[in-house]
Amino acid sequence: MHSPVEYPLEGGCDCGTIRYRMETRPLFVHCCHCRWCQRESGAAFALNAMIESDRVVNLGAPPELVDTPSDSGLGQQIARCPHCRVAVWSHYAGAGPVTKFVRVGTLDNPDACPPEIHIFTRSKQPWVNLQGGAPAVDEYYERDDHWPPDSLKRREALLPAIQAYQATRTTGL
Repeated sequence: MHSPVEYPLEGGCDCGTIRYRMETRPLFVHCCHCRWCQRESGAAFALNAMIESDRVVNLGAPPELVDTPSDSGLGQQIARCPHCRVAVWSHYAGAGPVTKFVRVGTLDNPDACPPEIHIFTRSKQPWVNLQGGAPAVDEYYERDDHWPPDSLKRREALLPAIQAYQATRTTGL
C-alpha cells in the first residue's frame, strides 16, 4: 500500500532547464499501452498524470511545444525541454491547453503517481504483467465508471474552458 502523498510535487527534465510544480493531485493517472505511446516514449507504455494546466506552475524556462500526430488524427502538443529534449507533458486535442498530461517519470518522486487505470491493453507488450489492482481495459473507458467523484467535479468545472478551446479548433480561430 502506498503512503499518502503530500502535494505539491515538483519535477523537471534531465538538465534542469524545465522545472514545474503540480499543486494538487492529478485528476487521474493513465498508463497507456497503445502503439503510439510506445513509439513516442520508446518504452512499453506511457504513464501520464492528467491535471488542470493552471494547477501546474512553471518554475524554470518554458518548454518548447512540439506538434505531433496522434492515432485520433487530431494530433497533440508535446512539451519538451529545448536543451535536453525530455518530454515533460502533453496537451491532447480533446482539451488542448486546458489540461496537461504530465509524464510521471519526470516527477522528482514518480512513486507518488501510480497508474489508476491501464488503457489500450489490447496492444500492450506481451511481457508486461499488469499487477497492483489498477483496472485494465482493451481500449479506452467510461470516465464516470473509474474517476473518483472529486475528479469528476473538477472536470465539470473545466468543461466551459474545454468547450471554448474546441470551438477555436472547429472555426480555425
